[in-house]
Amino acid sequence: MYAIYEMKTSEPVIESKKKENPFFLFDKIILDGKEITGYIIPIGDVNLVFARTMRGLVGCGAIDVIALEKFKIPAAKVRPTAGDSIKNIDDLLSGVVTIANTFARDAGVLQKMSGEQALKILI
Repeated sequence: MYAIYEMKTSEPVIESKKKENPFFLFDKIILDGKEITGYIIPIGDVNLVFARTMRGLVGCGAIDVIALEKFKIPAAKVRPTAGDSIKNIDDLLSGVVTIANTFARDAGVLQKMSGEQALKILI
């Protein structure tokens, strides 16, 4: 189990808690003093990665943001700035928003902003 304590910085702080079950990991992310939960689910050679706030979520390319729109959930899809896929929470935060559904756009999430910026809007 890893823990990183919140520092006085604008950088995100990630607290990792590795479950005994190897099929599911989660990270607690502190952005602007608020806690967000990030999830990493290994699927073969890739990971399903997303972070959930009280208002919505930001996720990797496997997240169907249009389907989430049907449930009125603000959601944005992020692509990595390097490599083929989002592998972890750091990739998600530094990634670039490619699609934001109507509810995320209404909240202020825009294409080409970082995953971290999108999450801060959805806090």
